[in-house]
Amino acid sequence: MNHTTLLQIAEKLERLAGRLPSKIQKAVLSELTPLKELFLQQRPPRFLLIGSSTMPTPRILNALFSPDAHEQMNVAVMPVHRWVDWDISGHGTISVLDARGADASAAAQVEDDLKRQPPDIVFVFDDGEPKIEKASDHNSTELALRVQHDFGGSFGDAKVIGIAFGSDMRTAQFEEALKAQPALRGRLLKVIVFSDVHGAETRGLLSLLARELPNQSKIEIIRISRDREAQQHVAQMLIKSTTAICTAIGAQPIPLADLPILTSLQVMMVSGIMYVSGRERSWRAAAEFITALGANVGAGMLLREGARAILKFFPGWGNIVCGMVAGAGTYAIGRAATAFFIGGVSLKDARRKYLADRKKASHKRHWLDRSPRAAKSIE
Repeated sequence: MNHTTLLQIAEKLERLAGRLPSKIQKAVLSELTPLKELFLQQRPPRFLLIGSSTMPTPRILNALFSPDAHEQMNVAVMPVHRWVDWDISGHGTISVLDARGADASAAAQVEDDLKRQPPDIVFVFDDGEPKIEKASDHNSTELALRVQHDFGGSFGDAKVIGIAFGSDMRTAQFEEALKAQPALRGRLLKVIVFSDVHGAETRGLLSLLARELPNQSKIEIIRISRDREAQQHVAQMLIKSTTAICTAIGAQPIPLADLPILTSLQVMMVSGIMYVSGRERSWRAAAEFITALGANVGAGMLLREGARAILKFFPGWGNIVCGMVAGAGTYAIGRAATAFFIGGVSLKDARRKYLADRKKASHKRHWLDRSPRAAKSIE
């Protein structure tokens, strides 16, 4: 599933939302926002490296993002002090601007790049020299702070992570030096010791990045980290928004016209969960998975959803039931996809989960249909 397909679905949704009542229209568009941020506006996370360390960039990136990789990154001729995209073990891409050691002649270029593309995270390095200096005394740090001041916020909402080389005492001194800087104090997330960046520490750092990065750049770091908790968090966000949109659309009195968009949304949701899990997006694979669950795609969809659409010819309660059916089916598909692609369960178990969640939602719907309170509200 490419960017064009996703854009077409989003445009169809926005057109359809324009036909909905204003209150529902607002709700649909608000749920569409995180989906657009995660997938349509998706980009590599941007990391700015500043400070006094002279360690080569590839070694730093290997240690921070792929310490268990058997092969080191291929080092090619890279632009100096510019944003550069790095592929991390084939799992995802990050964008890095290494401003360490930037002299006066490179300052203008660094400033221009930061103004054009502010970083998401600033890594401040301390080289472990015996004499600790204030963060602003390091050339590239001073440059970065000046850029932020001169351009009125070229850092945007960027957070700061300190990387220390040396003893625990040295690390504590470095952290105090960072906290002493007003421009950094409120942004500081953590200070870590470079020698400890392996195994659990690396996973902790990647989990922190997954939480702190903006939605537009979360996906790549989650694919790189393969952090199951972060994967499930994004999958749940995707399921929630897609279910809400399907429920709202399914409840509107537009018989049969919403079938293609509901199907597209469900397939998009599954392909998104696939992508978060580390696989490539595939419309066909997502549709085949939904079909394997016994859910409503293709002919099966026309049979099941056709009956659902017919209910729309009966105003009032028919629309409410239709919306609940559409939402329940979407939610069950999303939960099954999460269990299969992220949880690693078998297809057989995923199908059982789909049927169980669908049945559970169906029981809730029957209870609501028979509830005097519900009947009164429908009247």
